[in-house]
Amino acid sequence: MKKPASALAASLALSTFLVACGGGSDSDVADQTSRLTTSVSDDTQFFNRVATFAVCEQIGSSCEARVKTAAEIVAASADGMTLIYTNSPKGEVGFVDITDPSTPTALGALAMGGEPTSITVKGDYALIAVNTSNGDFVNPAGKLVVVNIATRTVAHTIPLGGQPDSIAISKDGKYVAVVIENERDEEAGDGRPTQLPGGKLTIIDSVGAPSTWQTRDVALTNLAMLYPTDPEPEYVSINDNNVAVVTLQENNHIVQVDLATGKVTRDFTAGKVSLSQIDLSYVKDVPTEVSLTESLSDRLREPDGVTWVSTSQFVTANEGDLDGGSRGFTLFNSDGSVAYDAGNTMEHLMARIGHTNDKRSAAKGNEPENVAAGRFDRTDYLFVASERSSVLAVYDMSQANAPAFKQVLPSAQAPEGVLTIPSRNLVVTASEETKPDAGKPSVFAALNVYQYQKAAPKYPTIESTNRADGTPIPWSALSGLAAAPTGSLMYAIDDAFFKGNRIFEIDTSTKPAKLQREIRITDPNGVIAAFAVSASLPAGPDAAAFDVTDATAMVNADKSVNIDPEGIAVASEAYGGGFWIASEGAVGESNNLIFKVSAEGVIQNIIQLPAGVNALETSNGFEGIAESGGKLVVAFQLPWKTETHARIGVYDLSTQSWSFLFYPLDVPTSPNGGWVGLSEIMALGANRFAVIERDNQAGPDATVKKIYRIDLTGKADGTVLTKTLVRDLLPDLRATKGHVLEKIEGLTRLANGDVYIVNDNDGLDKGSGETQLIKLGQIFN
Repeated sequence: MKKPASALAASLALSTFLVACGGGSDSDVADQTSRLTTSVSDDTQFFNRVATFAVCEQIGSSCEARVKTAAEIVAASADGMTLIYTNSPKGEVGFVDITDPSTPTALGALAMGGEPTSITVKGDYALIAVNTSNGDFVNPAGKLVVVNIATRTVAHTIPLGGQPDSIAISKDGKYVAVVIENERDEEAGDGRPTQLPGGKLTIIDSVGAPSTWQTRDVALTNLAMLYPTDPEPEYVSINDNNVAVVTLQENNHIVQVDLATGKVTRDFTAGKVSLSQIDLSYVKDVPTEVSLTESLSDRLREPDGVTWVSTSQFVTANEGDLDGGSRGFTLFNSDGSVAYDAGNTMEHLMARIGHTNDKRSAAKGNEPENVAAGRFDRTDYLFVASERSSVLAVYDMSQANAPAFKQVLPSAQAPEGVLTIPSRNLVVTASEETKPDAGKPSVFAALNVYQYQKAAPKYPTIESTNRADGTPIPWSALSGLAAAPTGSLMYAIDDAFFKGNRIFEIDTSTKPAKLQREIRITDPNGVIAAFAVSASLPAGPDAAAFDVTDATAMVNADKSVNIDPEGIAVASEAYGGGFWIASEGAVGESNNLIFKVSAEGVIQNIIQLPAGVNALETSNGFEGIAESGGKLVVAFQLPWKTETHARIGVYDLSTQSWSFLFYPLDVPTSPNGGWVGLSEIMALGANRFAVIERDNQAGPDATVKKIYRIDLTGKADGTVLTKTLVRDLLPDLRATKGHVLEKIEGLTRLANGDVYIVNDNDGLDKGSGETQLIKLGQIFN
């Protein structure tokens, strides 16, 4: 039965949670040890994303403006119908109507007169911490801006004695705690503490009208062993007993403060963690992959986000800063003892679902930034946001001291804030990363809305099984699909983001699909070296051409290879089985090549383009391959040099000769410009093929993601083909309720006729890492 508005507001006042990191708040931390019932696990309900709101929609519905925005910290009005988020690049807070959570609607923004760092809600008011230091690290300043949510106007302003970061309000509304970080200048000296003034905690006695509120300061100096005179408090959470827990990230310390008295009641080190079976290596252009074979000893936790989960326990997100970061989270008892530590489990989770950000492996890995807690129906959940892997991990807290992994949710890039609204069965993440880039794929800051449902989890769509050593098969950057001749298996490949390329076997009979086998592409017989000689490549090095030196660099010491697989096809038994791999070239570095490999991944033969065609090469070459009727057919992504159309190359396996047709591409229609090209080709039989045609745009900028059919029957060399639209993929991509993904690069059809597509997540190099393997059904007659 629907509650009356007053009852709903009262209920939400007891059950709305807000937690945000790097400046954040924790509103109404209910459901702690005062819970009336014990948490009970529920395997019938899961969280699923129901909407994504791009912050740029506040500027224009299609995000045409190339303006840097952010959504860092998010709070909800008392009735849970309006979201308020901080947008520091624009110095404002934004308002979003989520009366219908599946259709967030922009309500406008309000300037703050500084950089908003965090937000919480008290009754009719949003309380926003604003940094007004203007880059002055010696004389930091800030203010608390009290905003009437209904009218979206400033009701009152309270000066703060320093640069604020996180903010929280007590459940009874008596106290607001504001972390005054007074962050250091990372460009000064070696960028490390000590840089005074140090930080502190400010308590605001918030009974009565905002104009009557008073502030009290709590000193945090001389508590931590690291940089004791320069505390840098990061985050605050308040429990039901009005005790605030404060993380001092750079100091690797945790402090508890009784808000009624303003006294520090406890403080202790956040401690250290030793980790094994993690990946610590990434060096640009050096052969590498996610190895999960390395170890770290005595790594400082350096916690960022924190949330109480009871009056006697709290959880920290151990992001790290100076010398630390444990790549996980920790459940602490209030006396400072550790009840549970996640160890390497979050790193393994990211590897299993294709979200390892390998470029961060040598730093702090997935970087858990933020934690939140909430009871949904009868179950207590913990939410952990990974900044670098762009996911929200969910844990069932029903068993004491043993958080149990529940599921993982995709987020827009770099989630910073997490808000839980249990009375509406909603969770919201605020993602700060934004990269407006004219003509190229942009990254959009966003709010993701998730709903607790009696439904199976929709993400991930692919997860890997374990290797022999018990670690998950790491994968990412899938580029190309090929179905097995029978059954539910398909094959994918990783592209040039990784060295030591692999073929992956994926079983689609389960949900999520199981990536159950990795096949390393190798050259133990020196086929590449022999090819370099037979092809008469320049002795090199030749900066203007693919040469012997370039070819030699393709092969690693262990005989694995570094190519750029962009297409894969299963080779028929007539040609010895195994696979055909289309490797995209790069001008002056490599040619576009077809590799014939065995079922075990051993290179057997190499096919190159005619010299005259190679002379036209650009960096957008092979993007898919199919075998049909004794021929290999490859799709070129874009027209080469002065050509008007993209090529479709046809290689006759019996005569070992090439012919070429031309494909007319759609005209770019994105408001961000860019290009439209081919990214996959699949054989349909009877000399017909399906291709993916897409633009190089994502999110609101994406306008072309299509499957077309072409017929090569009777077409002479040089013919410009005609094409027939089979499916516009934009509705399928929008159905995931996330940003439209840019690189739809895999297309295949199982033996039963079911068609699948998959995107290339670029190894998280340019986006959130989300991978969607989407079943389209039997769309071809």
